[in-house]
Amino acid sequence: MLRPIQNVFDARNYPDLLVGLGDPDDAAIWRLDDERALVVTTDFFTPVVDTPYEYGAIAAANSLSDVYAMGGRPFLALNIAALPPDLPPELSSEILRGGAEKSLEAGVVVVGGHTIQDKEPKYGLVALGFVHPQKMLTKAGLRPGDALVLTKPLGFGVTTTALKQEKASPEDVAEVVSWMVKLNRSAAELAVEFGLRGGTDVTGFSLLGHGMEMADASHVGLRLFAEDVPLVSCARKYAGMWTFPGGASDNRRYFGPRVKFVEGISEETQMLLFDPQTSGGLLLGVPPEKLAAFVERAAAIQQPVWVVGKTVEGEGIEVV
Repeated sequence: MLRPIQNVFDARNYPDLLVGLGDPDDAAIWRLDDERALVVTTDFFTPVVDTPYEYGAIAAANSLSDVYAMGGRPFLALNIAALPPDLPPELSSEILRGGAEKSLEAGVVVVGGHTIQDKEPKYGLVALGFVHPQKMLTKAGLRPGDALVLTKPLGFGVTTTALKQEKASPEDVAEVVSWMVKLNRSAAELAVEFGLRGGTDVTGFSLLGHGMEMADASHVGLRLFAEDVPLVSCARKYAGMWTFPGGASDNRRYFGPRVKFVEGISEETQMLLFDPQTSGGLLLGVPPEKLAAFVERAAAIQQPVWVVGKTVEGEGIEVV
């Protein structure tokens, strides 16, 4: 689909475009001067929960996450909304209010946007942020020996699909929502504080898919420790019910041939590593000499972190 436009823009003609054309990263970055670069991204999707306010808040947190994944600080946003004409106005208003109040929490001002009519609701943001050109995170920033640190658990996709199938309990949905509305701000600030260079957020391509993007961009291999990957408390229950979204199978078909699972890892566990996440956490590469201080500082600011693997020489991903 994109092949016809791949040669329209030549990155060599845009020296201030630090990240963009040809890069598999979460946002574009344009250098303004030696101290500032502009981070630009957009994201929107259909509802993953039944409550309009929470849907709007999750969509906003997810959109802003791409700025945080680059080590940036968002400051400005525009709404993108496609809403059914027969949707009650009070529901549409709650979606926008959820997005606005989550943006306010992030220190972001929503200055307008654009809406159209559509049969199925869709909502998200265009988000802009600033990052220092020498302090940005990219998928190409991993180095052999880095510890792989995750800042949110997995299991959002399998749980929200259980919700759509009317199989999820309110308590399980509440747990997952509490993670999806959580901003990645403190995780990004922690990464910048420690001078990290490799990072991304874990969203639709799953932990393994986004991990593979980082491995390829950084020319390293990844070794993940299956037992150390955090899961929401209900993830294995719904994995046992096989309520995985279609995207999990898509991720497995596309990325699976380059992932090696050691014997004994269950199919449910494998699929949870391919499970698409909405507003997931950051996956960061932490140099080994910084890891202890990084974990200690994370605890001090109450930022959850889990060491889930490490980078190695080679390519692809091994799950042990």
